[in-house]
Amino acid sequence: MTVTNTAAAAEQAASNSSEALEVQTRAFFADASLWVQSHWLQILVATGIAVGVVLLLYWLRSWGAKLCQRSDGPMGWGTIVGRAVSRTGSFFIVMLSVRLVSNYAAPPAMLEKTIAFLFTVAVVFQGAIWAREIILGAIEKKTESENYHGEALLSALGLIRLLVTVALFAIALVVVLDNLGVNVTGLVAGLGVGGIAIGLAAQGIFADLFAALAIIFDKPFRRGDKVMYDQTVGVVEEIGLKSTRVRSFDGEVRIISNKQLLDKEIQNISNRDHIRIKLPVGVAYETPPEQLEALPDMLTGIVEEAGGSVARASYEALGASSVDFNLWFDIPGDDWPTAHKVRDKVIIGILRRFAAEGISIPYPTQTTYTADPSGKLIMPYPEVQPVRRVDKEAGER
Repeated sequence: MTVTNTAAAAEQAASNSSEALEVQTRAFFADASLWVQSHWLQILVATGIAVGVVLLLYWLRSWGAKLCQRSDGPMGWGTIVGRAVSRTGSFFIVMLSVRLVSNYAAPPAMLEKTIAFLFTVAVVFQGAIWAREIILGAIEKKTESENYHGEALLSALGLIRLLVTVALFAIALVVVLDNLGVNVTGLVAGLGVGGIAIGLAAQGIFADLFAALAIIFDKPFRRGDKVMYDQTVGVVEEIGLKSTRVRSFDGEVRIISNKQLLDKEIQNISNRDHIRIKLPVGVAYETPPEQLEALPDMLTGIVEEAGGSVARASYEALGASSVDFNLWFDIPGDDWPTAHKVRDKVIIGILRRFAAEGISIPYPTQTTYTADPSGKLIMPYPEVQPVRRVDKEAGER
């Protein structure tokens, strides 16, 4: 009995809904017919204006497409805006034109609500399309620069485009449903939970992806730069979606994930304008004070003659076997082979000048003495008995 009553109620509700829809449809057409009869002149004028607006918007869209075709070389902001304009949809163009002239034509309330709703839908989704093109254009502008052209990161733009598209159109869908009066709280919560689940499942991939984007925008280093982190010194060969490849100076390729690389202290050697070399020099204590006083100027001249510039030339301390002197000098540029050649010239020049001036560089020495059980020292060389001289004259006497 209950099932029969429920079915009957459902059938009655469907019948009532169908009748209500039919009544609303008849009322809509009746109002539209009266509106056309009473406002036909305004409708014609509004239609003409709308057609003109449509033609203008189509011209702007074609202008955006031509702007993209004219651009040469790396992508600029003009090209990005032109590409976004060229993605303008026909539905948005029509609805924008209708919305601009709808108030002048004074349509019925039901038609006005329909136009407003369709215009909202068109604006929301068209805004998502424009935002997607601008965001992706900004990323491509960075990746198409001279230092990133041809890298594997460019192939990741497909995944980035997918993520951006899904995020933007999900937001657009929520906005449209909210305008329809739908309670979107549960939908937003579901999208949030789903996003958290996906993020936790692929957090490593997303972390490396965002780290790759951070490398592009923040530019701590670029392909071809010489970098140093931990115990690795080498040249950046490729910045990929998940990892970066560094050719070490020893010859092997070292691969490290982008996230781990950014977590380290990175020294970009390519950005240095000079190489500083520290050269300690020990001078014997027997060196006269006059020569010690002239030593800073002497070493400065040797460095400048070799092609470097002295940053510091001064005594450091009184060492165990020498007067310790520290020489710091700079070589312009970041080329280590050139710096090594200059350093070799400086070392050889110091040795030659010290030899000419009679200045010695001592080295630590140690002497070991051995004693017998009585404590008497045993010399490392045989003892020589003194020779007695015989006075010849005294012997003759």
